[in-house]
Amino acid sequence: MTGDQSLQAAAPLRYLALDVGNRRIGVAVSDELGLTAQPVLTLERRRNPREDLRSLARLARRFGVAGIVVGNPLHLDGSESAQTAKTQAFAAALGELTGLPIHLHDERLTSHQAHQILYQTGHPRQQHHRVVDQVAATLILKDFLEESKKRSE
Repeated sequence: MTGDQSLQAAAPLRYLALDVGNRRIGVAVSDELGLTAQPVLTLERRRNPREDLRSLARLARRFGVAGIVVGNPLHLDGSESAQTAKTQAFAAALGELTGLPIHLHDERLTSHQAHQILYQTGHPRQQHHRVVDQVAATLILKDFLEESKKRSE
């Protein structure tokens, strides 16, 4: 194995992260080194969930991701809700469509943190709906990347 091949084999994988809601899906992506997470877009949900799945599959191909991180909406006490079941079913369907591994990641308080970040950066409350889901997806991905790094050390 040449130096380039061993470096390539050890390189972290790029991930797409989703904050799945009933009306919108926030999307973020990691860089090729797996160090940072950047917001990509907010997908307005369509009536047919298959259309949402196809749009996300196209994004996964466009960014060349090796896996998808989906925020798992748990109650504060860690128990599951009706929203948890819906999100997990959506994630399973996305995994089936894309053939990519799906990583469910605890998303408790990420929307609250996203709103706090937007307040601190001076975004008016009326404009939060445009980007809050992207920021939440970015926080989910950032936490996932940090935990993955700790596990590999």
